[in-house]
Amino acid sequence: MKSASMSNGIAVPAISLPRVQEHKQYVLYTSLFLAAIALLSVFVYPLFLMKILCFAMFAVSFNLLFGYGGLMSFGHAAFWGMASYVSAYTAKAMGGYPEIAILLGTLAGSALGLVIGALAVRRRGISFAMITLALAQLVYFFCAQAKFTGGEDGIQSVPRGNLLGFIPLADDRVLFWFVFVLFALTLLVSYRVVHSPFGQILKSIRDNEPRAASLGFETTRYKLALFVISAGIASLAGATKAIVFQYATLTDVHWTMSGEPVLMTLIGGLGTIFGPVVGAAFVVALMKYLAGFGSWVMVIQGLIFIASVVLFRQGIVGFIQRWTGRRL
Repeated sequence: MKSASMSNGIAVPAISLPRVQEHKQYVLYTSLFLAAIALLSVFVYPLFLMKILCFAMFAVSFNLLFGYGGLMSFGHAAFWGMASYVSAYTAKAMGGYPEIAILLGTLAGSALGLVIGALAVRRRGISFAMITLALAQLVYFFCAQAKFTGGEDGIQSVPRGNLLGFIPLADDRVLFWFVFVLFALTLLVSYRVVHSPFGQILKSIRDNEPRAASLGFETTRYKLALFVISAGIASLAGATKAIVFQYATLTDVHWTMSGEPVLMTLIGGLGTIFGPVVGAAFVVALMKYLAGFGSWVMVIQGLIFIASVVLFRQGIVGFIQRWTGRRL
């Protein structure tokens, strides 16, 4: 290992050989993972895969916040839903231009994340979670009353338009590759955040905030930055969903939507890179194939969740990590 360098009086270790090997393993695993998803697009209905990818991005955003920052949010539906509304409204008002719609939706959700985060990050534990839930409910009632959201009817028949003016997204398979690229970028951002010096500081704050503060780190600023990044990724997922499914409704900002990334992350594996993606695929597939059971879906889903927590306390990917001894 190379000798450590000094930054503002704090020792920062140089990159060691094991970390380089870990990085190479991650590149290999991610390449295989993305290749498998791309291969599935040949055999699986594109809309179903795009739904999984959108919810996977949503779950990745929550995993960053809770898995690596220790901040349990019950209000992520606010970012997903607000971005979905802004994206849908922009696309419909402009008659297309999906890249502008998704960008504005992501920015709107990120700005909302900055406001909610500034009010919530000074609290910890259940207080933080309840503040995010309460503020998300305010967003829900705002969307229910605002004129641009369409009230209970929502925004329907959102045009997909042409990406960059010449790539037609009306074709589901073309749109899939666009969503696939956004998903891959989300995984990359997640990995870079977690394995950067910023990410290491976040882990120290998660494990022992008073000690991190005693070392001179302004923990509130770090938590707020993480909250905004998480909100931004959730917003990107919601904005993309509006273009894919061509609608935005109150369901997107309802408090039950905030439970989806929690469920997906815990089933897939909290604090892992690929866990939220596996959890999203599992839950979305579950909703699709259990749809015929009507109102019993929630009961069955709850029982499966309990069984998953009991049998796989570290989630599916966490269990695989423990069994293989490799970090995923």
